[in-house]
Amino acid sequence: MGELTNILNSIDSVLWGVPMIIVLFGTHIFFTFRTGFIQRKIFTGIKLSVTKDSNSTGDVSQFGALSTALAATIGTGNIIGVSTAITLGGPGAVLWMWLTGVLGIATKYAESLISVKYRVKTKNGSMLGGAMYALERGLNMKWLGVIFCIFTTVAAFGIGCSTQTNAIASTLKDSFGIPMWASGIVITIFIAVVIIGGVQSITKVCEKLVPFMAIFYLAGCIIILIMNADVLGQSIVTIVTAAFSPRAAGGGFIGSTVAIACRYGAARGLFSNEAGMGSAPIVAAAAKTKNPVRQALVSMTGPFWDTVIICLMTGLVIVSSIIKNPAIDTKTSSLLTSAAWSQIPVVGSFIIAVALTIFALSTVLGWSYYGERAAEYLFGSSVIKPYRILWVIVALLGTLMSLNLVWTIADILNALMVIPNVIAMFLLSGVIASETKKYVNNLDLPSEDEEKVS
Repeated sequence: MGELTNILNSIDSVLWGVPMIIVLFGTHIFFTFRTGFIQRKIFTGIKLSVTKDSNSTGDVSQFGALSTALAATIGTGNIIGVSTAITLGGPGAVLWMWLTGVLGIATKYAESLISVKYRVKTKNGSMLGGAMYALERGLNMKWLGVIFCIFTTVAAFGIGCSTQTNAIASTLKDSFGIPMWASGIVITIFIAVVIIGGVQSITKVCEKLVPFMAIFYLAGCIIILIMNADVLGQSIVTIVTAAFSPRAAGGGFIGSTVAIACRYGAARGLFSNEAGMGSAPIVAAAAKTKNPVRQALVSMTGPFWDTVIICLMTGLVIVSSIIKNPAIDTKTSSLLTSAAWSQIPVVGSFIIAVALTIFALSTVLGWSYYGERAAEYLFGSSVIKPYRILWVIVALLGTLMSLNLVWTIADILNALMVIPNVIAMFLLSGVIASETKKYVNNLDLPSEDEEKVS
């Protein structure tokens, strides 16, 4: 078992190493130009995300789809992931992480556009979409869509379920002394109640949960940054200069080269916002929208909130805290995060514990929908009920056992999801460009795509 774990860890390191950074960063840059720098429309996307499009075809509101996607992506990676990047890559990693968010907006737009364009309507009126339908209907490559769904279905149980509930139970035990089995039961009951209602139930909860958890967390970040105001300017300068020049160890930071800062910053940023992974477009396809571009603009705000805002705030909190308190241990990312938040007297540790709990819980809800839709593509609608039951069981088991091997396997499958999704995007890049040209300045124009009953 130890040898198997080492082999899988090596595969995981390769997949989430330089090759993946090149693939995803390259995809981000390509679609930034292919879409005419669609990032310039970010505020239009934000406006659309809170605008009802109730007369359009779909299962949930545009904001509901965005909230569910954000619920899945805004997770422990936005907290522990940022500190990991800084621990391994130095303060410069924060800038590279931020840049992946800015450029990743274009990729999220592109993958969401084809997900909506090639979505299908089932006999019961539900809308289904994602990379699998784009591959099947847009490229006649159903076999690759099947591969994507296999990766998604299995990865969801690990990275989107068991490892998240384990993180919740561990956090509640360490922070409040709650036995893992006790929190596991409560968590599992909550998850079961929510997912049994399907996408409408999930999005309703996420619509309330996501804004609350984001505001709650960012409020804590702002408090710390105010406390560290005297070194905030120095922190920004340190982040920028360290991103483009080798840095010697000292001042609370480990030494880092430009390549290392780029690698870990980009890797954690890419992992955080999931742009290019093909996960968020699955729920984007369920949104009520007049045309594919309209929802794609809404979906692309995900990396903006997730990485450009939340990850940047987390990075500033950690870097400024290290500069102000060089004695902070930078060798363990989780301890580094706790040390930064402990600067808020009395309630600091409470805030970060609650934030980690809510972030992980929201990830479970978002990924339950992704996995369910992938399983439905493979086995038909009859699999939905068994899948939900299995999801609840795995959620409970996740709170009761060590999941290092499970995490590694899910991480590998998560990376493999990128390959078929990126293939679909590049082969359909002409469609993406033409749809953008057609609708981006005519957002109320109804789509001419014919719905297909599955």
